Amino acid sequence: METLATLNTLNDLLIGDNILEQMSVSKLVEKIIEKKEGILTDSGAISVKTGKYTGRSPKDKYIVKDEMTEHKVDWGNVNQPISSKAFLQLYGKVINYLKKKNELFVFKGYAGADPEYRLPIQVITEFAWHNLFAQQLFIRPTEGELSNHTAEFTVLFAPKFKADPDIDGVRSETFIIISFEHRIVLIGGTEYAGEVKKSIFSVMNFLLPEKEIFPMHCSANVGNDDDVTLFFGLSGTGKTTLSNDPNRRLIGDDEHAWSQKGVFNIEGGCYAKCIHLSKEKEPQIYNAISYGSVLENVVIDEHTRIPDFDDGRLTENTRAAYPLHHISNIVQPSLAGHPKTIIFLTADAFGVLPPIAKLTKEQAMYHFLSGYTSKMAGTERGVTKPEATFSACYGAPFLPLPPTKYAEMLGERIDRYDVDVYLVNTGWTGGPYGVGKRIELMFTRAMIQAAIHGDLKDIPTFKENIFGFHIPISVPNVPSKLLKPENTWNDQQLYKESAKQLAQKFRLNFEKFGGVHLHIKELGGPIE
Repeated sequence: METLATLNTLNDLLIGDNILEQMSVSKLVEKIIEKKEGILTDSGAISVKTGKYTGRSPKDKYIVKDEMTEHKVDWGNVNQPISSKAFLQLYGKVINYLKKKNELFVFKGYAGADPEYRLPIQVITEFAWHNLFAQQLFIRPTEGELSNHTAEFTVLFAPKFKADPDIDGVRSETFIIISFEHRIVLIGGTEYAGEVKKSIFSVMNFLLPEKEIFPMHCSANVGNDDDVTLFFGLSGTGKTTLSNDPNRRLIGDDEHAWSQKGVFNIEGGCYAKCIHLSKEKEPQIYNAISYGSVLENVVIDEHTRIPDFDDGRLTENTRAAYPLHHISNIVQPSLAGHPKTIIFLTADAFGVLPPIAKLTKEQAMYHFLSGYTSKMAGTERGVTKPEATFSACYGAPFLPLPPTKYAEMLGERIDRYDVDVYLVNTGWTGGPYGVGKRIELMFTRAMIQAAIHGDLKDIPTFKENIFGFHIPISVPNVPSKLLKPENTWNDQQLYKESAKQLAQKFRLNFEKFGGVHLHIKELGGPIE
């Protein structure tokens, strides 16, 4: 059987004259323009298009099944197995392909802001703009750190290399393969840069629990009193928007870990969804898109070079990648203490969940495992009405281990650090999508501020009788009518029927978590 030693290795690849290592942002920008990979916008950001794939390709993601992973990984539709033989075959092909390139770009850095737990990585790319993306999203080493840097995981990104499904053991031309034994991520057949970011996040989700560190798909910020808040939520729920608070310092917008010392950011940058981005509603994100940032699939005016963030003709999944230091009020380095508050964000297009509810530990574990939000009509081909979407731990595509492992780590920390947990609905009220209206951002912000500042601790709650939520009877600066969902519907009977239908979807989804303690299911889920 072939091994890495019998194939052309990384060392063979990295000794050529075509290697451009650790280039500055300015030099990478020059290369991108010279190679016609992208154009400059009016703010100095680089605008690129990712072609056929404008989002992740989850059906083309694999983990090598070997002695290290066979009995640890939660195999299935998310974590698809691939043999070592197939991986090594593709690895050799990708190495040979990249060796023939006139230029290859190498970034060396870290995943993990805590020096005790960080992972040294290197990202080798065919495109200059992908290397700029890596430099903006991961943690850059100092000169001293770079001199002692030895990569423990390598990403090989060859977007123009296409696999042959008939002989390479994969489903299509596209592949994202993680080998934990060989510490390599192979990416080919797609130009979407988010695959790099999320592959390393998947790696961290496998490695960190072995050190009793809880990896989390969440944003995080901290107040002047060192009060840390975590925001969990799927795409479109407001995770990035709500964690960017001018009165609090940002730790990070997407990936964190919780150790015995506290919370640390896994990344050194932000990858914000920017469809309908405006300076008025999200000034910090808008202003962060400056020189050195990367805009993916955003429509740019040909003459003025001004982005049109409302134009989704290329994709609704338009993205902006920028380093954390483009945000003015951040924590440097991206480390903080233990969280006092956790917010679960959901965009409920059925309009039945309350805008805010206090969760017990059992409810927190239940809703963490459920990871609910809803797809809206028109956002994906074939979606004509709201659809319930469940993604375990608010990040199922990036979890190599069983979701219950991460939920147990959450529950243990809620107990140990006496954390308050709230469910916040940033979706619809007064009826479903198309009938009701989206909950206003200023009310959502007011509710979150009240939760973070402890203003809800002394406010009585009432128990909602379908999901069992504990809803505050009032929240400062929020209309009381808004707090009880059924009061915002014209037809309260229709509200009850809709709520019961969604509750049943929760129950059916939760059946897959067979190993969960019964009290989590009984005390955390909808009332039978």
